[in-house]
Amino acid sequence: MKAALKTADGRFEVSEVERPVIPSGDFVLARVRVAGICGTDLRHWNKAEPELECHIVGHELAGEVVEIGPDVVDLKPGDRVVIETVMGDGTCEYCAIQRYNICPHLYDVRTKYVSRAYGEFVCGPQSKFYRLPDHVSFEEAALIDTFSVCLHAHHRAHVGVNQKIAIIGAGPIGLGQLQFAKMCGADVLIADRVGGALGLAKELGADVVVDSSRDDMTARVMEFTGGRGVDVCFECAGGESMPDTLPLATTLVRRGGKVVVVGGFDAGKIAIPLEWQRIQMSEIEIVMSASFAFRDIYPEQGMVLELLASGKLDAKSLITHRYDLDHINDAFETADAKAETGAVFVAITIS
Repeated sequence: MKAALKTADGRFEVSEVERPVIPSGDFVLARVRVAGICGTDLRHWNKAEPELECHIVGHELAGEVVEIGPDVVDLKPGDRVVIETVMGDGTCEYCAIQRYNICPHLYDVRTKYVSRAYGEFVCGPQSKFYRLPDHVSFEEAALIDTFSVCLHAHHRAHVGVNQKIAIIGAGPIGLGQLQFAKMCGADVLIADRVGGALGLAKELGADVVVDSSRDDMTARVMEFTGGRGVDVCFECAGGESMPDTLPLATTLVRRGGKVVVVGGFDAGKIAIPLEWQRIQMSEIEIVMSASFAFRDIYPEQGMVLELLASGKLDAKSLITHRYDLDHINDAFETADAKAETGAVFVAITIS
């Protein structure tokens, strides 16, 4: 099959590689139709990482079933599916209680099977494949992973009716977080440096948009909340900006409020000075949110699929650019230069 392999310098080379083979009776093989680029992918872009060299990566994908194992009962060849890529080892104590998103072997397992979106085929257990309604496109379905991350953070935050919410970052995660907060009756302020993203946020229902390259974020939040601070602040920027955005988030929430960290950290130890005495004396909670899994008896990815299919979530408006697999480096350059290109979600057609 054709796949984009990571190179020594962190870009991609499209090559012919061995097609995955179904390893056991409950596994499914699917042809990938569309994959997406997320913030995690971008943090690894153009960066020399020997551990990823010659690997297939990517974890936002939708496609079509081509083969099933003998024990698969709910899927058949030809079914259109979205593939969940959060996959633990299935044997640890966290997987046993459906918290596989914090499985200690999460990345070893997911990258061996389902987290290989930039190739023509992937395989995984049938529980990771969700059948798509006919009216949900492959492009829209590729955003279900992003929205599932948002839903998990939303659940961690316990967002309530009429709360005041701030979101730092108006990329796909921030815009998804916005939609969930508005769905629950909250008032939302969202900030970013990219004008196009803020315009889209306004269209999706944001009550206040803030250009953080020009405006005083703290002053705007205090105006928004009558001087109290927001009930919940979602940090959705992550990466290199975290040493600035995380301390900022702790100043935007009220006493007793929550900071929910959704944006990803880079690997290794990162020193981020915080006003710990003020945070402690104000009983401000810093809540970490990682990927997604289950909410009670419901898989969060399945919940998102239902919301998208019923029209309660808007994925289509976030899709700004499209490329084919042969031009994956161009796709990443476009996504990485969002201030110039206006990119929000960049879709890659695989096959």
